[in-house]
Amino acid sequence: MSEHLPVAIIGGGQAGLALSWHLVAAGVEHAVLERDTATHTWRDARWDSFCLVTPNWQCQLPGYTYTGPDPDGFMLRAQILDWLDGYRASFAPPLREHTAVTSLRPRGDGPGAEDPAGGFVLRTTTAATSSGGDEHELLVDQAVVATGGYHVPAIPRLAERLPAGLVGVHSSAYTNPDALPAGPVLVVGTGQSGAQIAEDLHLAGREVHLAVGNAPRFARTYRGRDVIAWMHDTGHYARPVTDRPLAERTQDRTNHYVTGRDGGRDIDLRAFARDGMILHGRLLDLVDGQFHFAGDLGANLDTADEVYNGINGLIDTHIATHGPAVEIGPSRYVPVWHPPSSTGPDLAVDDIAAVVWATGFTRDYRWLHAGVFDGAGHPQHLRGVTAVPGLYFLGLPWLHTWGSGRFAGLAPDAAHLAERITERITDQHRSRARTQPPTLADQPGGPARTGAAERTGGVIRR
Repeated sequence: MSEHLPVAIIGGGQAGLALSWHLVAAGVEHAVLERDTATHTWRDARWDSFCLVTPNWQCQLPGYTYTGPDPDGFMLRAQILDWLDGYRASFAPPLREHTAVTSLRPRGDGPGAEDPAGGFVLRTTTAATSSGGDEHELLVDQAVVATGGYHVPAIPRLAERLPAGLVGVHSSAYTNPDALPAGPVLVVGTGQSGAQIAEDLHLAGREVHLAVGNAPRFARTYRGRDVIAWMHDTGHYARPVTDRPLAERTQDRTNHYVTGRDGGRDIDLRAFARDGMILHGRLLDLVDGQFHFAGDLGANLDTADEVYNGINGLIDTHIATHGPAVEIGPSRYVPVWHPPSSTGPDLAVDDIAAVVWATGFTRDYRWLHAGVFDGAGHPQHLRGVTAVPGLYFLGLPWLHTWGSGRFAGLAPDAAHLAERITERITDQHRSRARTQPPTLADQPGGPARTGAAERTGGVIRR
């Protein structure tokens, strides 16, 4: 027998929990369906020295903010988990862990509108049934996909040509330098994960080869203040994506690299190279035991520095326009090292002991059968609201603003969807009231009514 729910939230990370907070407060019956355990990615897919790159004061979720002793610091992985566990405990969301959604389809034969009832059919498995038991069916009126934008580790196919004895791990499985075999390590990719893992290995005294991509970077502090605080003041993080050029409206853009380690600092790949790290261009191929790199090392370093200086220039303009008193004057980054070649030195497979693939993730929406994707597989929505009535996305990078992928930017996104969900519930109730005949309780002199909603176990069931 199928179970019915007014709302299902798929994903028990910070996005799903943030929306659940609003629905709990509004008395909307719902469930948060999580394949593993709530916020498990912070525990299972982060290395030992991982820390936030945004200051702790930006850790703001609905009804919950950071209140610790170091608002300008950067929480370590264990502290992040404690903070998120505290959030979960603060309002007790209706969470169903170890419940994987294997399929979501609109009810009826079409995209949902053909069925007068609307809604969706979800099929789920639990830890007890996933090894061979029957799937469970849920009928839901509205569904929110809060699984984030990073689903499956992306590892290039050339990894299949690595020798059997050479260790290769994705950044999501990297833990610490001691977990890799002794010897030089090749890190491929310079987004936030690649740059920070390369630093982690470098600080541990390992010989590091780094294949440098086109990721941008920004300063940790500028003119005496954290750059994120400056950019927050400029309103940059709150600008909607629709105000930006089409080329910038993609969730696949690589994040700027910086670190909060040891209180926060720049990540300067040129300084790493000056101090012994070996930089290469983008990894192109592996042929006859030899890695081949693109001739773009200098260009990629230059581009990252241009972004770095460009962001600082925006801060200079803000200071000049709005006039806060700042004793430290403007400056530009001056390169401390230049590559002697465009590709970096030659590198053979036999010269390294391990490869860390910091090459990002791909999306996996194969379970989601609804016409809401473009040709590249990106969900199409307006601030999380899709063209399929009752289907939403939350927690995606650039869902609405640059800040959407951060704790502080998630809160307004969750509030917006909570309003859309409750509005739809209200509209459905009004529609049913217009089409249903009056009951005895509605007649003059009928039994006293107890209200339109019956409260059961602390949850309003409608």
